[in-house]
Amino acid sequence: MPQDAIVVRGAREHNLKNITVELPRDRLVVITGLSGSGKSSLAFDTIYAEGQRRYVESLSAYARQFLGQMEKPDVDQIDGLSPAISIDQKGASRNPRSTVGTVTEVYDHLRLLFARVGHPHCPFGHEIARMTVQQIVDRILAMPDGTRLLLLGPVIQDRKTEGDRVFDQVRKQGFVRVRVDGDLLDLDDAPSLDKYKRHTIEVVVDRVVVRSADEDGAAFGPEHPNPDASRLADSVETAIRLGEGVVIVAPADPGAFPEQRFSERYSCPIDGSTIDELEPRSFSFNSPHGACPECTGLGVRLEFDPERIIPTRTSASRRVRWRRGRGSP
Repeated sequence: MPQDAIVVRGAREHNLKNITVELPRDRLVVITGLSGSGKSSLAFDTIYAEGQRRYVESLSAYARQFLGQMEKPDVDQIDGLSPAISIDQKGASRNPRSTVGTVTEVYDHLRLLFARVGHPHCPFGHEIARMTVQQIVDRILAMPDGTRLLLLGPVIQDRKTEGDRVFDQVRKQGFVRVRVDGDLLDLDDAPSLDKYKRHTIEVVVDRVVVRSADEDGAAFGPEHPNPDASRLADSVETAIRLGEGVVIVAPADPGAFPEQRFSERYSCPIDGSTIDELEPRSFSFNSPHGACPECTGLGVRLEFDPERIIPTRTSASRRVRWRRGRGSP
């Protein structure tokens, strides 16, 4: 049975005098006392040292050669102990992004664990599954009749680049238009980008007008398939190939409908919400791909209170005073 306490018997490390103490598990325990009373000797040199030593001994001989082996502390017995993590005593960090997880580096292992074995869910609680090309085509054809849209294949997603090589490769593949940072451009007019800034480049694969009926007014259905479905499937496959599994459906008329991202990898079959493939940076509050866009991962947001701003004189009046002070007329 799992124990609900850590029991230390006969601790004699450093200035501890054969003490026995019981500490509750799954609780925040604070060890207090005068300087030299043995607080650090009990917490670091006894409990942590024994927990770390037992963990290292449980590993293979190959793994142990890369880890520092700690000596057994001077203690009779410790029961209920688990592998331990220690944070050294040092000055308080002023960096708001420094947490217990980042200091102990557990944060990096957890991000990797979540990215590899996690099951993503949409905001409504449905598990996100992969979508096939046919499912994406059916979602597009289910849009209202007459909807004008663009099929985009993202080739650069929020990365630093000049764009010249990307434009040349896309041009050689026969495409004529791209969307750069939200602006539609002809490839012949695409400028060189600032290589020190992050950019997003998406190739315009096709322009589509959704039709729900033919010229005679007959509605499309299982017995009367939509003739645009074949062309649309080819365009979706091309966009997915360019976007490495992701295709973007954007309105040809700005604001006509919300832009949608369909993924061959992760897409909710219920509400259609999609996400990129899970990566460790998806769970990092220090990365724009995982941080909250409102607080940028800090948990707080700084705002100005207009009622507390003290108005000052205009810069023009300050320039006049400066000129007069220098003897100007």
